[in-house]
Order: sequence, then structure tokens, then C-alpha cells
Amino acid sequence: MRVLLLSAYTAVSHRHWAHGLTERIRDVEWTLLELPPRHFRWRIRGNPLTWSLKEHETLSRRYDVVLATSMVDLATLVGLYPHLGAARRVVYFHENQFAYPESEGQRPQGEARMVNLYSALAADRVVFNSAYNRDSFIDGARDFLKRMPENLPAAAPLERLRECARVLPVPIDPVAGRGRTSSRGRLIVWNHRWEYDKNPDDFFAVLIALAERGVAFELAVMGQRFRRYPAIFDTARQRLADRLVAWGPQPRDEYLALLDRAAIVVSTTWHEFQGLALMEAAQRGALPLVPERLCFPELYPEACRYDGTREGLERRLEAWLLDPSSRPPVPSARAWEWASLEEGYREMLGL
Repeated sequence: MRVLLLSAYTAVSHRHWAHGLTERIRDVEWTLLELPPRHFRWRIRGNPLTWSLKEHETLSRRYDVVLATSMVDLATLVGLYPHLGAARRVVYFHENQFAYPESEGQRPQGEARMVNLYSALAADRVVFNSAYNRDSFIDGARDFLKRMPENLPAAAPLERLRECARVLPVPIDPVAGRGRTSSRGRLIVWNHRWEYDKNPDDFFAVLIALAERGVAFELAVMGQRFRRYPAIFDTARQRLADRLVAWGPQPRDEYLALLDRAAIVVSTTWHEFQGLALMEAAQRGALPLVPERLCFPELYPEACRYDGTREGLERRLEAWLLDPSSRPPVPSARAWEWASLEEGYREMLGL
């Protein structure tokens, strides 16, 4: 079987997913085309043109399956290369633009949303990494189209898409041995992107308040850092200097070693469709503490969720730090690993 795998905006999780597929499913002849994760507005609208000018020979070949991320303008690409329409067309949604929170001053990403929608409609199969991703896409598309000039009868086809769509998480790699099933210690981990949508303000405000009350903990702030990042990070580095054991991106071995000794991994995010960083930390024995929103209710037990407010996070975190015996068991990560998900991916490809 010949599969053309297209990833138009290869962020870290997209690269992990694409390379995991090509490495794990070996009885397939893979052709992988990727584009770097920069110049978002151009990338999501211009990827068919970029590939047609740079990869014309590759796109002119015949494939059994075309597997594209939702950043790929599949409808336009099939228009430029009609023979690709004869292949089984699958679109995988790591995220969707209808549920992406906009920072102050940002304009709505209308074109990006339309690319998501056209690609889904041009596919034979649509796959999402979480039920939240699926439902926020369908509901968001319906609300978006209601605001357009024409009263389009979109509800029925969108609901059919919801019914036929598959939920299949991005798999995480197995670890040697099994992670801890109970959490002790006081090392708290932040291992998310340093961006506004991850809501670092609530996270650091809570830790600063706990530190001022003398609650004992250590802190490792890791994750992907960009040239520009929210100012709260610099404030937190000063206010929590005596609690820090790591600051900034770490070499992979050191990052994993910190996860191995972490007690708690926290999310305060406004934007998450799966959360690979959280899954990876939980897999290695860190107890996840996540808000009661987004994808988290379908992934983590109630005992690992707080009410989504800053006050709720502070109460739960303080209780866990002062009394480690009050912490629930660390949830199992087996359902997120390749051994549990590979058959689903093989079925997705038609194997």
C-alpha cells in the first residue's frame, strides 16, 4: 500500500504523530511531505501552492491513501491533482480552528476555519484526537456558518460527519518498565508551551500565593519556549527563584529524568485538544491536575480535575502538597500508548 502523508504545519505534536506512524506501521510504503511551523496565515492557505511548486513530481504519483492533517488544504490539492481524488482520503485533526482562543487584538481566522471545513468535506474519513476536538469542530462550524450571509442548510451534513468521525488519540511511546502508580514528593512540573493560551497567569499566581504562605514545593518549568512569551514567566522566575530546580527547555534525557521524579503536573490551559505533554508526564508517574473543561473530562478521572478556577486550583494543590496521602492514584497511560492504538491506525488506513 502506498500512502502519501501530508503535514502542512509540523509543530512538535504533528511531527511526533507523523514520524510515529512511519516508524510503527512498516508494511506501508510511506511518502511524507512536511512544511515547517511558521507564517501560519500563509502556511494554512498556501500549502497546496508550495507543494505544487516544490513537490510536483511527488504529487503526480499515484497513491492508495492520502493522509493529511487538518492544516492541509486538501480540497484545493485534489483540485490541482485530480488523480489524488481516486485515493482513500483521510484527514486527521490534531486541533481545529473553530475552538482556538484568540489573544487580544487578534482577528478571527476565517480562512483557516474554512480550510478545516473544506478538508473535512473533501475526505472519505475524518479522525480526531479527542471527542472534544470533534464536537467543538462540528459545533463551531455550525455557529460559524450561521453568521455567514447565506442561510446554508449545513446542520445535517455536519451531524452526519460527527456520527461517522473516528476518535483516535495521538499515541505516546511506551517507556521501559511502568511508571509509578502513586505520587509522593513535592516537585511540580510545568511542561507546556510558553504561550498565552496555556494560561500561565493562573498557574504562577497560585504557586506564588502558596509560596508566600510557606507551603513547601519544588518547581520545574520546562516546555517549548519562544522568542516572545508572556511576561508572567519572568515575574515567576524572580518570585519563585528559591523553589526552582529547572527553568526553560531541557535536553531530552534531563527532561525525562525530571518527569520521573515529578510529583504533580499541572494544566491551567484555555486550549487543549489532547495534551501530549500531560500524558507523557502521567505515564512516568506524575499525578495530573487538570481543569474541568476542554478534553480533560474524557481523559482523566474526576479526582484529577479541579473546577477550572484559580481558587479551585489553589485549594486542590495546597491539599495535595500538605497531605500527600490525599492524592488519588496516578491514572494509567496504557490506553494512550501505541500498543493500544496501533490497530485503530491500521484500520484508519484500510489495512
